[in-house]
Amino acid sequence: MLALSNLNFEYSVSFILESNMSYSFMKLYERNNRSVGIAFWHIQFCTKYRYKMFGKSEYKNLIQGCIRNVCFKHNIKIIIINVMPEHVHMVVKTSINVNPSKIVNLIKGASAYLFFRFHPKARFRYPKGHLWSKGKFIASIGFTDLDFTVSYVLHQEEHHCSPLIASSVGNQTL
Repeated sequence: MLALSNLNFEYSVSFILESNMSYSFMKLYERNNRSVGIAFWHIQFCTKYRYKMFGKSEYKNLIQGCIRNVCFKHNIKIIIINVMPEHVHMVVKTSINVNPSKIVNLIKGASAYLFFRFHPKARFRYPKGHLWSKGKFIASIGFTDLDFTVSYVLHQEEHHCSPLIASSVGNQTL
């Protein structure tokens, strides 16, 4: 039986779900005492002052590990994560009882704490310990949009290298 958390995104989510016709969406829903459902969120947040802190693969891997650690401890399932030099895109699955804004604040706060513990020289750039900016982007995702959003997060390098995007003023999402 397929589980959404175990999907290999080498194939599209819709292909995997359509290939097993007996697999019902109802089996994907989480069941609690008083609620039934599932929540997918597209989350994006930036480093403070848009500094390109994760340009080196060492720091990119470190922050990705910190975020994965925080999400694992708080039962937040990461579907896909892509760390860019100055921002992070994620698609996560959470319980429907949790406020998505609280999820982002938890991820940002705890990952910054871990990042500074493992990379103390980053304190020279951020002496007050604020790795992330105050802003965030959160959008709910349905089953029909999940495939498109995962593709969007995976192809961020192409998106940011596009001459059309590079010539625009400012960031339109945050």
